[in-house]
Amino acid sequence: MIVLYFSATGTTARVAQLIGVATGAPVAEIAPTVAYTAADLDWRNSKSRSSVEMADSTCRPAIKPIDLHDANVIYLGYPIWWDLAPRQVYTFLENIDLEGKTIIPFATSGSSTISNSVRVLQQTYPKAVWKEGKLLNGATAATVNAWVK
Repeated sequence: MIVLYFSATGTTARVAQLIGVATGAPVAEIAPTVAYTAADLDWRNSKSRSSVEMADSTCRPAIKPIDLHDANVIYLGYPIWWDLAPRQVYTFLENIDLEGKTIIPFATSGSSTISNSVRVLQQTYPKAVWKEGKLLNGATAATVNAWVK
């Protein structure tokens, strides 16, 4: 088991750490090779890096290598961008063998649910065994413990 996450601002990273503590699993970041700046994350600017990436469904931004520790169960966390998982999550999923992997998604968002992002991931990567996802805005140790048990 491993907890993997992509987090541009630290919100999803904090939730991932709570899940790591609750499960005893190692925690690792899906880190872009080039970090995001505030300007890159300006969703109101159609020319910002995040806007351009999310407008292109084939975009797969480069990420740093990740050691899965031979985990077959992956808690996969991300912020919701444009009602979807950010493209870095797709890059990660396309670079591992999903056969026999169980993926438990979790997300953070200021306004969206997790439903559409999970539905799209399930349709795009059907070789994985997908468990029900959970939106964990404002998560505390108590809410995370209740969810992972």
